[in-house]
Amino acid sequence: MEWFIAPEYWFARQVIERGIAAIYLIAFVAAARQFRALTGEHGMLPVPRFVARRPFRVAPSIFQLHYTDRFFATVAWSGAAVSAALVAGVADLLPLWAAVVVWLLVWVLYLSIVNVGQVWYSFGWESLLLEAGFLVAFLGNDRVAPPVLVVWLARWLVFRVEFGAGLIKLRGDSCWRDLTCLYYHHETQPMPGPLSWFFHQLPRPLHRIEAGANHVAQLVVPFGLFAPQPIASVAAGIIIATQLWLVLSGNFAFLNWLVIVLAWSAVSDSAVAKVFPIPAAPALPDSPLWFTVPVFVFVACTVVLSYLPVRNMLSSHQRMNQSYNPFHLINTFGAFGVVDRIRYEVVVEGTDEVALTAHTHWREYEFKGKPGDPRRLPRQWAPYHLRLDWLMWFAAHSSSYARPWFDGLLQRLLRNDPATLRLLRRNPFPDVPPRYIRARLYEYRFTSPRELLETHAWWVRTLVGEYAPPMFSPRISRVTRT
Repeated sequence: MEWFIAPEYWFARQVIERGIAAIYLIAFVAAARQFRALTGEHGMLPVPRFVARRPFRVAPSIFQLHYTDRFFATVAWSGAAVSAALVAGVADLLPLWAAVVVWLLVWVLYLSIVNVGQVWYSFGWESLLLEAGFLVAFLGNDRVAPPVLVVWLARWLVFRVEFGAGLIKLRGDSCWRDLTCLYYHHETQPMPGPLSWFFHQLPRPLHRIEAGANHVAQLVVPFGLFAPQPIASVAAGIIIATQLWLVLSGNFAFLNWLVIVLAWSAVSDSAVAKVFPIPAAPALPDSPLWFTVPVFVFVACTVVLSYLPVRNMLSSHQRMNQSYNPFHLINTFGAFGVVDRIRYEVVVEGTDEVALTAHTHWREYEFKGKPGDPRRLPRQWAPYHLRLDWLMWFAAHSSSYARPWFDGLLQRLLRNDPATLRLLRRNPFPDVPPRYIRARLYEYRFTSPRELLETHAWWVRTLVGEYAPPMFSPRISRVTRT
């Protein structure tokens, strides 16, 4: 069945499979390093408490069967190890059936984490990674030519991401329609990067061009993914370039890299060979029947499950990111339907003074990624995902949104909880925990070039008011022996 295979996309398959595996590796490492404070047995939103309220059919996860912090760490580090092996190309050395099983294993392990991750894993890129991982299992390995239908489904996934994001912008904030959203976005995005200040300083006419180019890239170019070559390769190249622009301008976890990797599904080997030399493809035989049948079943299920995402995209009440099944397959996507004009940040402070007065000296906790010290240039963290830092951006918008976990964060800081402190950049109380801790809300804005030269600060912040009143923790007195 020559029509079933697409040998001209062998190199694209190499990029997609190893790229998706690399993102899984980063995601598993982030889960292993951050879970204890977030969802551990004694975390802010413990997994055992969550699974006690959610049946397996609602949140399928191996942690429904058993949970300990040690078991979670084993799952996360095992997923990282298998992902690293896939990055190294182990799948091409295995029999076809074994490669499929390994990819499905990675998908099951990460699905188990996402489905108990609660708000910490409520981002659209988690569903995108799961959908992409499940799809890659049907791309095969070097024992078979890439199935053309799966290659097209990868393009369909990119289309849903891009076109859904473009539609939500047009239907959402008016600043996307008058091309002024980029006046604010680089400053108010969830976690700015080291170049965000410079992007914000671009002349406003360029910001309008940015916004207009974004509409073209998300609402027009994605249709080119389904055009004949070389149009499809050109469309993929434009999408990749647009996503790299977003990588430079901010920290969006692994979202942009997922789109970049998946967009290679539209890049033919001949198109790549015109730009730089690539290895010659090995002999790629036809698919065996046992593999062809599941591929057809997967394609048919994708077509059926695509009804809801398509209906959502066409709806005037379009939702940005949503999974329609507990397996996070065939989802709907979108981003920044509303752009904030003002940036707010929650600043957490502590003091070791016995009594609070108007002259109490408060010391600030520093987070790794979110803005804090005005003199500190934002760092580049993506594709690594700092989950607490991202949730702090949402917390600044709504204290009720943060209520389930924010008090738990403060309580853990009051006792210098090691797992929680590992999520922060700096603990101002390294030896003895603070007696009191509080949170205040500030308005942040980028400095102008003149202000930067005069103050050497990247941000100007203004106190808005109290976010959380001082919380007290009795301290056990220590006896010093002489």
